[in-house]
Amino acid sequence: MEWSCGLLTPFLLALLVLFMVRKLFGRKGNLPPGPRPLPILGNLLQLQSREIHKVLLKLSKTYGPIYTLHMGPKPTVVLCGFQAVKEALVDNGDKFSGRAEFPIVDLTSKGYGIAFSNGERWKELRRFSLSTLRNFGMGKRSIEERIQEEIQYLLELFQETKGRGGAATKDSLARWVRRAIEDVYRSQGISLTGNLYNFIPSILNYFPGPHHKLAENYQAQLEYAEAIVREHENTLDPSSPQDYIDAFLIRMQQERNNPHSQFNLSNLLTSALDIFFAGQETTSGTLGYGLLILMKYPSIKEKVQAEIKNVIGRTRRPCLTDRVKMPYTEAVIHEIMRFVDFLPLGVPHAVTEGTVFRGYALPKGTIIVPVLHSVLYDPTVFKSPYEFDPEHFLDQNGLFKKCEGFMAFSAGKRACPGEGLARMELYLYLTSILQKFEICSDIPPEDIDLSPEYSGIGKMAPTFQMRLISLDTQDSFTQSPQR
Repeated sequence: MEWSCGLLTPFLLALLVLFMVRKLFGRKGNLPPGPRPLPILGNLLQLQSREIHKVLLKLSKTYGPIYTLHMGPKPTVVLCGFQAVKEALVDNGDKFSGRAEFPIVDLTSKGYGIAFSNGERWKELRRFSLSTLRNFGMGKRSIEERIQEEIQYLLELFQETKGRGGAATKDSLARWVRRAIEDVYRSQGISLTGNLYNFIPSILNYFPGPHHKLAENYQAQLEYAEAIVREHENTLDPSSPQDYIDAFLIRMQQERNNPHSQFNLSNLLTSALDIFFAGQETTSGTLGYGLLILMKYPSIKEKVQAEIKNVIGRTRRPCLTDRVKMPYTEAVIHEIMRFVDFLPLGVPHAVTEGTVFRGYALPKGTIIVPVLHSVLYDPTVFKSPYEFDPEHFLDQNGLFKKCEGFMAFSAGKRACPGEGLARMELYLYLTSILQKFEICSDIPPEDIDLSPEYSGIGKMAPTFQMRLISLDTQDSFTQSPQR
């Protein structure tokens, strides 16, 4: 039988399309099952939501705690639930310690710094950062005193200004940088444009979209960090480093003749932003959200204040040695971090070598998304995950208990290196504020809405106002800690 030209052309086109689909979506290794992807787009259309973690949880009910999605043509393995995430990040920590590489990262950190680097760069910068932070007192009395000084400044500012601008900084550029970070939170979740950029960056570079805004915001943050670095260069005393930037600059001088050194300006600027984000934005955001939660649950707030009064009193400032005597307060702080779920998706990982995981073969470089929300809200770990309940962190005797499922700072090799500092700050700030002020809302507690303003790569509390009543003078004033 002879094929006519009219029939041959669509037949060949169909074969070509089939070949492209198999090429793009043919499974490498033996990946877990998942929803069927569309050509080019993969599963992106299924993931368009302001609360992407809810979509991922729903899919896990169909495909199980480990399944495969396609972000465009790239297969991505999603892990849901405490057991699956722990088995990957903790039990197989080395194999799952890679950071996923995306073209959209090239618009921002370009693989520099701590958060999105890999290999020897990541190992060396993380090791340096941990040792430097410890040298400057992380977890020690010296850093505690610095935090207490900042807290005292904040409390005095509340009193002097009666709340006006109490949470603001005098540095207008710093405020602009913080707004830029918020813009990233608002616009970047798992968005269609963002993920298409990961597939066809050379094409989308010529079209408008949030990827350009992301690049502009990050460039502004780099310029802000560089201005601070230049100030440090002018005052640097190699015999007496004052902070992380000084320590990095000294190491840059020491290795200036090493062409393979990781201690260069690009790594300094990006690492400084990584630490600023991890130590400043997440902590302040969690604290603000925590105050909103305590206004909604005044009985819990009153128990914390009673413990503060019994252990610390009204005049002595809170200190870290008090923590072991305040199990209820410690439980409330951990429950705030769990309930707030600041980074619901975590940060994508990648396997560093070919790995067999739960019977599936994951090729080297496979993207891994450990859904931290699914751990912090796992009903097999927390008895009432969708309720704010400090009892999640208290034993039958009312003593604080640690919980293996508490992964607010992720877990394993890529866990946040500033976790200890964040815990210190949250404890000292919260107890200091509740020691000196009564916090309350002008609306009934039952009407307070805890829904986040946005929830993509990160969450932020909705805009709210609270009334601060000085327990020393009984003065009352209104403060909005989120703006």
